[in-house]
Amino acid sequence: MAGYADIAGHFRRQIEGGELRPGDRLPTLREVMQEFGVAQQTASRAYARLRTEGLTTATTGGGTVVAPYGSDGVAARVAAHAATGRALAQGETSRILEVGTVPADETVAHRLGVEPGTPVHVRRRVVSRGGVPVHYSSSYYPAYVIEAVPELTEPVSTGASRELAAERLGVPQAQVLEEISPRLATVPEAEALGLTGQVIVNQIVRTVWLADSRTVEVGVKVTATVLRYSTAL
Repeated sequence: MAGYADIAGHFRRQIEGGELRPGDRLPTLREVMQEFGVAQQTASRAYARLRTEGLTTATTGGGTVVAPYGSDGVAARVAAHAATGRALAQGETSRILEVGTVPADETVAHRLGVEPGTPVHVRRRVVSRGGVPVHYSSSYYPAYVIEAVPELTEPVSTGASRELAAERLGVPQAQVLEEISPRLATVPEAEALGLTGQVIVNQIVRTVWLADSRTVEVGVKVTATVLRYSTAL
C-alpha cells in the first residue's frame, strides 16, 4: 500500500515534469483514496506535503490546484525552473537596485557561516507582478558562488540566480529554512514598495542549502502582502 510520501512524490513528478501545469486541478481526496487504496488521513497528509513544498495551493471551493510558477515558495521556483528554464512567473519582473560587496551583519553572517563584518556579495532588487511591486529582496552570496557565477556581480537580473549557481556547481538545491517576523519598513524598502508612512512589513529570512550542505544564498525579503498558510492537521 502506498504511503503519503509515495502519493506526494507521484504528483510532485507530474508537476515538475510539466504534466500538471499551474492552475490544473488535482484529484479530490476521495479520488486519491480510491486510486491508491488509502485512508483519508494518508491522502490529506500527501496533499499537505505538496502545499508545504509550495507546489500546490487550496482554492476557495476547497479543491487543490498546482501553484503558479514564480510563487514565493522556493520549491515552486525550483520546479518552475526545471520545467521552463525560468523561475519568474508570466507578468513578473525583477529590477536590480544595487549590486556590490557589503560587510555581513549578524543576521547574514552566522547563516553564511562567516564572521560578522566579513565582506559578502549582495544583490538588492524589487520584484513586481503586473507592474505592482510585491517584495523588496536582498540576496547575499558567499565567495564560492560568485566565483562560479560572476554574472551576479552585474546589475542585470538573471531571474534564477540560485538555480544558475546550482547548475554551475553541479549540486542541486536541497533544503530551505524561512524565518518570518514583522517589523517596520525602512525608508528604502517603503520607497521601493510604494508604501507611505510607518508600515508594518513581513521580513522573511531565507537560507538555502545545496545537497552537499553548503549555503548557496541567504535572502532577506520584505513584503507588505498577507502571508497565508493552510495545512491539514
